[in-house]
Amino acid sequence: MTDLSGLRTPGPTIIALTEPFWKGGEEGHLMIQRCRSCGRVVFYPRAICPHCWSEDLAWEQASGRGRLKSFSEVHKPGHPGWLPVTPYVVGLVELEEGPTMLSHVLAAGRPPKVGDTLVMEPTDIGGRILPAFRLE
Repeated sequence: MTDLSGLRTPGPTIIALTEPFWKGGEEGHLMIQRCRSCGRVVFYPRAICPHCWSEDLAWEQASGRGRLKSFSEVHKPGHPGWLPVTPYVVGLVELEEGPTMLSHVLAAGRPPKVGDTLVMEPTDIGGRILPAFRLE
């Protein structure tokens, strides 16, 4: 696997609403929201449930497991800080809990395939621990 810790890339913009997600990643687990009114899981972080419009959302630890829905091998990154590690893979990960998130997919000795099972792997990217996924 390529070492991503030395990259010089912009970090996430952390606001009060998203802080539990980023802090969870730093601590080694994936945090998502669940609506206490309708019981559905919500991702990306938001103030109102997109399913029932309730404001009663709570954070919980997700399994950190998912399935690769789609992916792209990036050869021309949108930020020059990623050039040292090109090509790299980003993918849409359907979490076991239901929502889909975009994430970095770590190299595992073979190219990923749609349908692969993935596991969240806290990864040092540019000096910040962020949630990425590796092939199981």
